[in-house]
Amino acid sequence: MIEFVRNVRLWFAPAQVRQDGETPDYRFSLANERTFLAWLRTALALIGGGFAVDQFLPDLRWGWRVGLALALLAAGVLCSLRAVNHWVRCERAMRRGEDLPVSRFPALLSLVVAVVAVAMVLVVLVGWEG
Repeated sequence: MIEFVRNVRLWFAPAQVRQDGETPDYRFSLANERTFLAWLRTALALIGGGFAVDQFLPDLRWGWRVGLALALLAAGVLCSLRAVNHWVRCERAMRRGEDLPVSRFPALLSLVVAVVAVAMVLVVLVGWEG
């Protein structure tokens, strides 16, 4: 928990990351940044999907519509927060010469998206209306 709090502080002071270890090959830092941006694009897509479900499926039962929309919106929020935290953790590990951190988040995100997708397939096939 203490490490997470320290990482949150580094989100807003990335220059402090440079105080750890040695400067890695710039190609690795830039690859880390591209990965961060890919996670942000994923977060934006999830957030957009949540709004789309809410706005463009008015005939869907309220509970289903809100549940699916909130699941996508929450996944988008978690994905964006995870993106910056993972960027900091990877940057620090590269500077220290450590192994890159592992995470269960991609598997968790995949499961959430799969559950929402299955629910949407059911909505399309069954045609539930409010």
